[in-house]
Amino acid sequence: MRVLSLLLLACVLVSCKNEKKQLIIDQKKNPLIYPDEKHFKNLTQITFGGDNAEAYWSFDDKQIVFQSNNKNWNVNCDQMFLMNVGETFKNKMPPMISTGFGRTTCAYFLPDNKHFVYASTHLVDKECPEVPLRKNGKYVWPIYDSFDIFVSDLQGNIVKQLTNQIGYDAEATVSPKGDKIVFTSTRTGDLELFTMNIDGTNVKQITNELGYDGGAFFSPDGTKLIFRASRPKTAEEIKAYKDLLAQGLVEPTDMELFICNSDGSELRQLTELGNANWSPFFHPSGKKILFSSNFEAERGFPFNLYMIDLDGKNLERVTHGETFDAFPVFSNDGKKLIFSSNRNNGGGRDTNLFIAEWQD
Repeated sequence: MRVLSLLLLACVLVSCKNEKKQLIIDQKKNPLIYPDEKHFKNLTQITFGGDNAEAYWSFDDKQIVFQSNNKNWNVNCDQMFLMNVGETFKNKMPPMISTGFGRTTCAYFLPDNKHFVYASTHLVDKECPEVPLRKNGKYVWPIYDSFDIFVSDLQGNIVKQLTNQIGYDAEATVSPKGDKIVFTSTRTGDLELFTMNIDGTNVKQITNELGYDGGAFFSPDGTKLIFRASRPKTAEEIKAYKDLLAQGLVEPTDMELFICNSDGSELRQLTELGNANWSPFFHPSGKKILFSSNFEAERGFPFNLYMIDLDGKNLERVTHGETFDAFPVFSNDGKKLIFSSNRNNGGGRDTNLFIAEWQD
């Protein structure tokens, strides 16, 4: 038994050495992959300039829709663009599939792979709205009450308007089952989650607690929702939140992840990490959540990707950058992950899209 134990130990040590050696070799082959990013079998950069984010796969995994403000693509603020999987855009411009007016956000394919939903401000103003970045010295996000949600074909023709309520309607994503859309709205006076049918009917409120509920995604089987939320508690926090919201602003620096059934039942807090935990997405197994967080940062950065079980256990760091990794989204077949990152931008501020071959 002792000899067998020694042999087993030797095999383990050799295996560990081989894994480390293989990791070093892989990183030499692909310098985009940082040390310890063991879930990335390969990594490809597909955009090269501007801010590119919120990239989502078509249901057949053949195309991707994303938003960009790349000035070389003749836009002054976020518009929607389309790519075929396998394309890169270093020296060419992808087709723009939004109107080119106003500001857009949060596009998502519909099940037919021929249409997508997105939010836009173009009905109120064709110009790009002002983007306040700070209020009273604090970082803020604008919540434009001019955002409404539309359905468009892949040639950029709007075929339907899904929301027409007063206030912010945006952040729409579609269930993998193809039957429901979840979105964030201020129609009740606070930033809450709602669901509706694909055609915009049967709107139901999902959350009703004070705070910013947003960035929601369905589980692979469509039965659950994962989302980010702020939860002001003290009188001072509540006043600050309401004052900013009245100005169409939120402060996104203190958010945790929450999970519930798709009808809003069994709502519970998933993380208690502190700082900003956001852009969550279900692992293909439906048993884990991949998300972005700066909870380990002392001064707001870096943001890295982490993975956690649905019971809040087994937190694992996935990326190991020193700047920004966020918006992770798995392909429908679970084989690839697209995300936004500041890596390989020459030390500038560009945020580009990367596709990783995923390995568990």
